[in-house]
Amino acid sequence: MATLEVKNITGKSVGELELDDSVFGVRVHEHLLWETVKWQLAKRRSGTHSTKLRGEVSGTTKKPFKQKGTGRARAGSTRAAQWVGGGIIFGPRPRKYGWTMPRKAKKVALRSALSLRASEEKLVIVDELGIEGGKTKAVAAALANLGVSQPDNKVLIVDSKDNELLVRGAKNLKSSKWLAPEGLNVYDILNHQTLVMSSAAAKLVEGQLKA
Repeated sequence: MATLEVKNITGKSVGELELDDSVFGVRVHEHLLWETVKWQLAKRRSGTHSTKLRGEVSGTTKKPFKQKGTGRARAGSTRAAQWVGGGIIFGPRPRKYGWTMPRKAKKVALRSALSLRASEEKLVIVDELGIEGGKTKAVAAALANLGVSQPDNKVLIVDSKDNELLVRGAKNLKSSKWLAPEGLNVYDILNHQTLVMSSAAAKLVEGQLKA
């Protein structure tokens, strides 16, 4: 079992928390992390890019000039690709960029990302993330007390969505963000230098990913 120090929002140590090594202490699969990030970013692409084929551009269907006798290459339509304003050959069309990734592979990748932050000592456990008034200034002060002040350090804060004051206060953070434990993902973990989790959120994630 991995034992991590638990702090309060003032930065003082208030105890320890034991977390399962099968979630926070596994071998880091770097290639799987890369593959998962690539998959997540591909899913985000809208894929709405489009060009018009020769049948979709506006223009007459009349033959531009007679077939023989002009000395020019024969042509049947000014909407062909070689004409200015004609259709595009093999241009981009609407498509989906995402693909299906195995559920087990996604779980292994998430365990790897959590274990990476734990091994780097960039996983901070807080007993409770109680933010007075739901102010952004209060959230920033709490991060500073924990030694992970931003904007120099991008912080991912993980706690229940029931903590409405934290959710409200974290919205305007310049380079950090809040996530519910259910939405924790590899890209956001790797895109932020430090991961701050409440004790309850850490235990919930452990239960979801436990082998």
